[in-house]
Amino acid sequence: MKVDRIETIHVLPRWLFLKVHTDVGIVGLGEATLEGRSLTVETAVKEIERYLVGKNPLEIEKHWQTIYRGTFYRNGPVLSSALSGVEQALWDILGKHLNVPVYQLLGGKVRDKIRMYGWVSGEKTGSYVEDFKASVADGKFTAYKTCPVPACQAIESPAVMKQVVDNVRALREAAKSHVDIGVDFHGRCTPALSKRLCKKLEQFDLMFVEEPVLPGDVDAMKDISRSTSIPIAAGERLFTRWQFQELIEKQAVAIIQPDVSHCGGIMEVTLLHVTFPLHPCLILASSLPPSFLPSFLLLSPSFLFSSFSFLLPPLSLLSFRTPLPFSLPFLSLTSLSPLFLSPSLPLLSLLLSPPSLFYRSPPSLFFLFSLLFLLFFLIPPFPLSL
Repeated sequence: MKVDRIETIHVLPRWLFLKVHTDVGIVGLGEATLEGRSLTVETAVKEIERYLVGKNPLEIEKHWQTIYRGTFYRNGPVLSSALSGVEQALWDILGKHLNVPVYQLLGGKVRDKIRMYGWVSGEKTGSYVEDFKASVADGKFTAYKTCPVPACQAIESPAVMKQVVDNVRALREAAKSHVDIGVDFHGRCTPALSKRLCKKLEQFDLMFVEEPVLPGDVDAMKDISRSTSIPIAAGERLFTRWQFQELIEKQAVAIIQPDVSHCGGIMEVTLLHVTFPLHPCLILASSLPPSFLPSFLLLSPSFLFSSFSFLLPPLSLLSFRTPLPFSLPFLSLTSLSPLFLSPSLPLLSLLLSPPSLFYRSPPSLFFLFSLLFLLFFLIPPFPLSL
C-alpha cells in the first residue's frame, strides 16, 4: 500500500480537513484546523504531501519523526497542526486496513463514556445568563466554560475586575450546585492581574482557570498555581510532548489541555500520559469535530473530560458507521464503530469554498449558517465512495 495523494477540504467557518488517499482505495481522514490560519496550514500539508506520496502509510511513527525532525525548522502552530492532521489520517488508514478500532491499537479503552462541557458566552451584553439557565435546565451539560475576561491592560481598574467577577457571579447564581464552571482567561492578563482576579474568583468554586497567562510562561503559571486554590489549566496552544514537559514536571498546572489537531496528533496525546505518569496532572482534551473522536478513544485513566463545540451543523457533514453516540452530557464509547470515523462531505461549493468567503465577507455568515442548520435537520449525510 502506498500514499497516492492528500486532499484538503475547507469547511466554514474555519475548519480544515484532509484526506490521505492510497493506491488500494483506503482513505484516511484527519483534521488540521488552525483557527484563522487554514490557508497557511494547507500550504504546509501540501509540503508534507511531497514527502509522503509513494510511501507506506502504515509506517506512522517513521513518517512522524521524519516530518518533524527531518527539516531545519520544526514545531510551531502551523507545522504541528499540519502534521497532526496527517498523523490522524494515517491512524485512520491503519485502523481501516486492519478492521480494528484505533483505540485498540493503542492498548484498548479504559472507560465507556466521557464527560463533556459546553461553552457559554461571558459577554456583559446579550442574554447569556438566560441562555445558560435554559441549557442547565435542559440538562445538556453538567459543566460549562466561559471567557469573561476582556483584552486587558497590564494593571486594570477596579471597574474592569468587578465586571469580570459580576459576570462569573451571574453564571454561578444561575447554575445548580452540581454544575461546574471553568473560566478561560485566554492568556489576556499579566501574572499580577491574574493573581488578583483568581483571588476574587475563588468564592465561586470554579472547576478551573484556563491560561491565566500566555502558555509559554511556565514559571509565571507555576507562581499563579501556588497563589490560588483554583486548579490551573493550560496546553491547547502547546505543541508536542517536549513543550508539555516543563509544564508537567514543574507542576505548574493541575490540568493539561492537549489539542489533538495541534499538539502532534493521536500518538502525542497518548505519550503525554505515558511519558509523565507520576505527576499529578489531569488531561482535558480540547476538541473539535472530527478530531474529538480519536481524543476520546485513546484516553488514559487521568482523563478528566473534554470540551464540546455548540456548532452542531458541521457534524452533519460527517457520516459515522454507527449513529453519533451522544447522550449529553456524556459521549458514549460503547456504540462507536470499529473505524473511528468515515468521512462524508457534501460536494456543495458554498460549504467547501475557501475560507476567504468567511474571512472577507462576514455578512454572509447568517445565510451560511441558516443553510447549515437546514442541512443538519433536513438532509441526512451521504457518504462519498472511499
